Amino acid sequence: MAGKRMRREPYERELYRLQAELVKLQEWVRAEGARLVVVFEGRDAAGKGSAIKRITEHLNPRVARIVALPKPTERERSQWYFQRYVEHLPAAGEIVLLDRSWYNRAGVERVMGYCTPEEHRRFLQQCPIFERLLVEDGILLRKYWFSVSDTEQEQRFRRRLEDPMRRWKLSPVDLESLSRWEDYSRAKDEMLVHTDIAESPWFVVDGDDKRRARLNVIAHLLSGIDYHDVRPPALELPGRPVSTGYLRAPRHLQTFVPDHSASVRAGRS
Repeated sequence: MAGKRMRREPYERELYRLQAELVKLQEWVRAEGARLVVVFEGRDAAGKGSAIKRITEHLNPRVARIVALPKPTERERSQWYFQRYVEHLPAAGEIVLLDRSWYNRAGVERVMGYCTPEEHRRFLQQCPIFERLLVEDGILLRKYWFSVSDTEQEQRFRRRLEDPMRRWKLSPVDLESLSRWEDYSRAKDEMLVHTDIAESPWFVVDGDDKRRARLNVIAHLLSGIDYHDVRPPALELPGRPVSTGYLRAPRHLQTFVPDHSASVRAGRS
């Protein structure tokens, strides 16, 4: 993305405003019994995970849940390809965010040879039909592809390699995506040709600046759903009842965790 990186202050201000709108969207989904599925796909290290994290930060995990499936089991590999994803689709009043989805077959499986050419061809044929069925049944389906430049992706990989807190995010398959950059590009282009349909179009998110990408995807998601503010029921804290003589158990009869905080040097808040 051209231009300077977005500064933290305006980013955090707008992010908070958008997250407040996401809470309104959540309450509308719950009140109306809507079903929302948001697909997050794209290059490794393009910012999908951090965008999902910001979207769900203030949402109720009983309403909005993240689905990130592991490698299929032997039994799942013998099923209809879309079968393992169907069981994770939302019921009324739920939001499901797919951190990678059935599009694994069009990306990593295609490039790394984890599926046969026939399985890949069948996926491209069946996927638009599958998604039309979801939409026809009333599911709100949104699909986002996170794009990132090759130089930015490599820089992020290097930072992850050097950061023990994020080293776990890298796998040999992730690293191989560097040498297979053009293979992934061709696979993505072929995927878009077959699955960018009117009923469930793809929306591309420029991910070189993560802050801009997060704001852009949240704003776009909100703008594409005709939700409205649902007034919560009026709540009032009840008064505490008069004590009936209960006494808390003495501290020495309970096992407390050690006070690690007392050993931490005070710093600036």
